[in-house]
Amino acid sequence: MKKSYRIKKEAEFQTVFDYHQSVANRTFVLYQMPKQGQKHFRVGISVGKKIAHTAVQRNQIKRYIRQSLLELKPQIPPEMDFLIIARKPATELNMAETKKNLFHLLKLGKIL
Repeated sequence: MKKSYRIKKEAEFQTVFDYHQSVANRTFVLYQMPKQGQKHFRVGISVGKKIAHTAVQRNQIKRYIRQSLLELKPQIPPEMDFLIIARKPATELNMAETKKNLFHLLKLGKIL
């Protein structure tokens, strides 16, 4: 996924977080905010140190999330900013399970 698809600045994270539109499943939490006039959606991914203790684990979870979103990209509306925050069970998932859980989460949030 290209860097233009990512939310990196803390102020942008906080803006989406403060919009207070969220849904969650057992593995992930989704905060979303519509943003008019964008060419494509943007996503911020957060995996805390309490969730995965090593950087290797945190980066693997983030790679799985990014790859899953890349595969779901044609179905995601372009005028949307959202944050995905991992919960503890995310450390035990493989790629297929991560994609399945993200698909479920995006359905709950009415993004898909």
